Amino acid sequence: MKNKNQLQTDRRRFIQAAGAASALGSVAIPHVFAEEGERNTIQVALVGCGGRGTGAAADALHVSTAPLKLVAMADVFDHRLDSSLSALRQTFFETPEQIAVPEDQQFVGFDAYKKAMDVLRPNDIVLLATPLVFRWVHYDYAIQRGLNVFMEKPLIADGPTAKRMLELAKKADEKNLKTGVGLMVRHCRGRQELHQRIQDGEIGDIINMRAYRMHGPVGSCFSTRKPDDQQELMWQIARFHSFIWASGGLFSDFYIHQIDETSWMKNSWPVKAHALGGRHYRGDYIDQNFDSYAVEYTFDDGSKLFLDGRTMLGCRNNMSSVVHGSKGSAIVSTAGHTPGKVRTFGGQRQHRKDVTWAYPQPEQNPYQLEWDDLVDAILHNKPYNEVPRGVQASLVTSMGRMAAHTGQEITYEQMLNCPVEFAPNAANFTPEGPAPVMPDDQGKYPVPMPGINKEIEYILTT
Repeated sequence: MKNKNQLQTDRRRFIQAAGAASALGSVAIPHVFAEEGERNTIQVALVGCGGRGTGAAADALHVSTAPLKLVAMADVFDHRLDSSLSALRQTFFETPEQIAVPEDQQFVGFDAYKKAMDVLRPNDIVLLATPLVFRWVHYDYAIQRGLNVFMEKPLIADGPTAKRMLELAKKADEKNLKTGVGLMVRHCRGRQELHQRIQDGEIGDIINMRAYRMHGPVGSCFSTRKPDDQQELMWQIARFHSFIWASGGLFSDFYIHQIDETSWMKNSWPVKAHALGGRHYRGDYIDQNFDSYAVEYTFDDGSKLFLDGRTMLGCRNNMSSVVHGSKGSAIVSTAGHTPGKVRTFGGQRQHRKDVTWAYPQPEQNPYQLEWDDLVDAILHNKPYNEVPRGVQASLVTSMGRMAAHTGQEITYEQMLNCPVEFAPNAANFTPEGPAPVMPDDQGKYPVPMPGINKEIEYILTT
């Protein structure tokens, strides 16, 4: 894949940055943001220029406690980089100095992430918003370069990469690097107060929780047959929600929020899951996803989380999370991620007449708050690493997905120690492939077959 001039006009800066990374490979990074002028500006590089990456970059640049500037961008598709850059320039047309991404700092290709990070100084921020299959690869290099990181969820889809990410998180801590993870509901001030009220016993002991994610097709979760003129691996990356190896499928990418926020309210992670799911009315779609899922998660005290997911047109939509306790109940999410409109009730009906507390409206945007909190930790040198928790949330999500796809009860330990790695060659991808999963002669990809494939979510084809 090509890049754009490959920093040829800034070679001296590249050599200096690379030398700094080598020299700082085993020591903690000093904080430099108390200085004046340009050195006081935190530089940001965006790796993964899709919609979520573009939105996260805008949130970063809206931080008000320190000057942030976007200086480099990377993607494997040049059209995505171009559209992202155009959107950000339009958003920040009144402060164009915040989008300082000249052509020689726009990089395209599987090695583009390195070139974008090499533009940064130690203790700047790299924003990782590619499909999760690349997360450990990019996080590893960011740590080598001494960079703070913001990464989108989910972080992993299988056990081997979970263990790898946990080890990388330890290295980041050793170098005093800060890492945020895009489970933004954790930064919602209303949910934080609700969490504290639940821990203080306001609704009693949690008995069960309910979470729903029901709506029509989103992202690239449903795909028809690959056009003949497109390369297999590149097409699968472009349609990453359709492939379990790239994203954990729609289950991992979308349901993780409901699973994380309810587990947070419980202050615990489920220890096992059993589930069901299936494909209906799919016609010519060839992706690996089910379109309906129902999971029963069990916590170590026996309490339950019931998760229902449905991706279908023409059905009743619901995107909410609810907690039931021995003294009352609570709403964690009303209809989407924000505003949460969290509240507690004196009973289980959750009627407006039974409200005992409600967070004042309007609420602050949690997508912005997660960036405010990360930058605050950088500026004031606070311990800050959300990766271990992000890995746990991703593992619990994968546990439910695997239970549905295999038809078996799956424990947390089984998921963590499952030896199957969906894309072991992710660090060495080339545009020509091969892809981690290949189609049959009908252009279809292997789909989960519960009760038939009991130990692996799908059978690889060659």
